[in-house]
Amino acid sequence: MTQGINIIGYNIKSLREKRKLRQEDIASFLGVSREMVSYYESGARNIPLDTVNRLADFFQVELEDLLEENPDLRKANIAFAFRAGELGPEDFQTVSDFHKIVKNYIKIKSLCEKHGC
Repeated sequence: MTQGINIIGYNIKSLREKRKLRQEDIASFLGVSREMVSYYESGARNIPLDTVNRLADFFQVELEDLLEENPDLRKANIAFAFRAGELGPEDFQTVSDFHKIVKNYIKIKSLCEKHGC
């Protein structure tokens, strides 16, 4: 990528488009305006860290995937397991919450394997 491109915004837009979501879908999930999502994607506004974390959960990716400049190095977990057109705002929240639980479980399991539980 060329210097000056907003990597996080680019990755958010790329993930959104790959999943055939609208900016309105993301805005509804975040509780912001569609214009704010557009600003995030274009780099016109900085994205608060808690919002970046929520977006990672929403897209079911690790935070590092949103920060990755080289799309070839992104993890394989950026594939969504559902058709976005069949889900509503409450469904997006449920999927995000579930993903957060799974990530926490995997982290705890990894710590237990390293240090014994």
